[in-house]
Amino acid sequence: DRLRFFILGIIFTIFVSFLITSFKALKNLPTPMNLKNKRFSYSTHIYDRYGRLLYEVYREENRTPVKLKELPEYVKWATIAIEDKDFYKHKGVSPIGGILRAIKDTILTGKLQGGSTITQQLIKTALLSPERTIRRKVKEIILALWAEKLYSKDEILEMYLNYIPYGGAAYGIQEASRLYFGKNAKDLTLPEAALLSGLPKAPSLYSPYLNPKAALNRRNEVLKKMYELGFISKQEYEKAKNTPLNVKPPKTPIKAPHFVFYVKKLLEEKYGKEMVEEGGLRVYTTLDLDLQQKAEQIVKQEIDKIKNLNVTNAALLVTRPPTGEILAMVGSYDFFATPSGAFNVTTALRQPGSAIKPLLYSLALKKGFTAATIIDDSPVVFKVPGSQPYKPVNYDGKFRGKIPLRYAFANSYNIPAVKVLNNIGIKDFVKHARKMGITTWEEKKPYGLSIALGAAEVRMIDLAVAYGTLANLGYKVELNPILKIETIDGQTIYQRETRKKRVISPEIAYIISDIISDNFARSWAFGANSQLNIPGFKVAVKTGTSNEKRDNWTVGYTPEYLVAAWVGNNDFSPMNRRLTSGITGAAPIWRRIMLEILENYQKENIWFKKPENVVEIPCYFGKKELFIKGTEKNQCKQPILNSPTPSP
Repeated sequence: DRLRFFILGIIFTIFVSFLITSFKALKNLPTPMNLKNKRFSYSTHIYDRYGRLLYEVYREENRTPVKLKELPEYVKWATIAIEDKDFYKHKGVSPIGGILRAIKDTILTGKLQGGSTITQQLIKTALLSPERTIRRKVKEIILALWAEKLYSKDEILEMYLNYIPYGGAAYGIQEASRLYFGKNAKDLTLPEAALLSGLPKAPSLYSPYLNPKAALNRRNEVLKKMYELGFISKQEYEKAKNTPLNVKPPKTPIKAPHFVFYVKKLLEEKYGKEMVEEGGLRVYTTLDLDLQQKAEQIVKQEIDKIKNLNVTNAALLVTRPPTGEILAMVGSYDFFATPSGAFNVTTALRQPGSAIKPLLYSLALKKGFTAATIIDDSPVVFKVPGSQPYKPVNYDGKFRGKIPLRYAFANSYNIPAVKVLNNIGIKDFVKHARKMGITTWEEKKPYGLSIALGAAEVRMIDLAVAYGTLANLGYKVELNPILKIETIDGQTIYQRETRKKRVISPEIAYIISDIISDNFARSWAFGANSQLNIPGFKVAVKTGTSNEKRDNWTVGYTPEYLVAAWVGNNDFSPMNRRLTSGITGAAPIWRRIMLEILENYQKENIWFKKPENVVEIPCYFGKKELFIKGTEKNQCKQPILNSPTPSP
């Protein structure tokens, strides 16, 4: 009985709250009689760091009305199937239980929850502000009930199809059809209609430009609902769901497109789609348009040189580790070339190969290894319970015997890296990488030793944060592409603040940076005059190549700037075996943009100040070695080494 009274009390409280809010919401209530004479909203402008316009998020200009009777029947049924299956049965809103549920969830979570019919969505889009409040929800319900008294169901559906946003500057089904398929809405096929009907819920998330896989899944979800509701036959369903996505490349005037849509997605997550597309925000980003355009040019030029090696795509990211600012973001070879060109590789999952090793060796130093620790680069087989034995190999199939960690790491030998991981533990490495910025690894997932060689996928933006942690001498700073956001009346609603968190010691970060900037140490594998060596400047840099040459990376930094470059193919097909890490592929792209930065931005050889707890003592090849104070004793034992003479 107590439980029953408790539940009734909650329902009564919600009902009273609903009545009070409803009374307040009646003040200044717009009329749905204005639906056919709606004034449109303000567009949001996205600028670079110097106030140069990158993109305008439209809410009103790109809209062309169409008549419902002119559209194929499946356009109507696709929208109803995915948005409001009972559209022709209800009176504007879901049954009262659905309303109470939405209000209750709104109160409990602080965010408006589900329950919106097509009529409510029309009201929300055409008559109400983009604010997310209970009062706005109540207005929406009242006006939806009112609208259903003024208009027929088909009139409401027609207005919905003409008002609703479908992504970018496309508002209404007609402009959406022109944008994505280059045709009038009356000529849409069933799979095309299903794709468009699935977009309004989250145009950025389901965009065939930004996320083709999600777009395809969403389209097929619409088709499945149409079939389940009896709107299409099984034969029509099977044929439509097996039809490939075939959208036209976007032609909207836009600069730094991958970056712009990355920022737009972040804005929508923070403020909601309506505010971004209607609120007239002025968004000042961290992007440097001059550097961006230079980066785009370099990517195209370098990929054109190696297309014969079955390389079709590249990505590039330039950041400032101390602040987390993104100065340039090139997500593909050409955003406008094909539909897949709009796919942003800087935010995609790819295998990092040996580019993950700086994170591994930073944990090794924390666990008691030093730069002089001897590691045996010789054949080894690891027995894995329930799996085939694991036998790592070096990229050239050779073995060097006992060598110091500095040289094993700098030359990116695989066997030493796997042996180090086996010593320090996979779970600890995953936890350590997550602390440094890798968000895609899960602590409870059973990774194998191949994770030391980059078998677990990462995102370039995460790799930039992790390497940035080294560049910040142990402080992690998340990427932040936005400097300031203003409302249309000039009020600042967001101002960037740099937040940093200590995740590794400055001594470890300094020694790791020193090793991967040591041109002498890496010369066994890369030669003395590789693409990684920039005369006159000291730059920390690491390459990486995944299995079968599906991904090729170069990531490097100075104390002020970081550049990450990748080449490969969107479909994960292997590149030609002749592509060589550090010579072809990502390294030339990385080198050219790093030179651009050093010559025009940094201009002088700035390197890290050595932490007080780092000491130098004479060690191998007449060179001094770095140690964290207290770890240097008996470290410089002469190993068995091959000649350090660089290979040709």
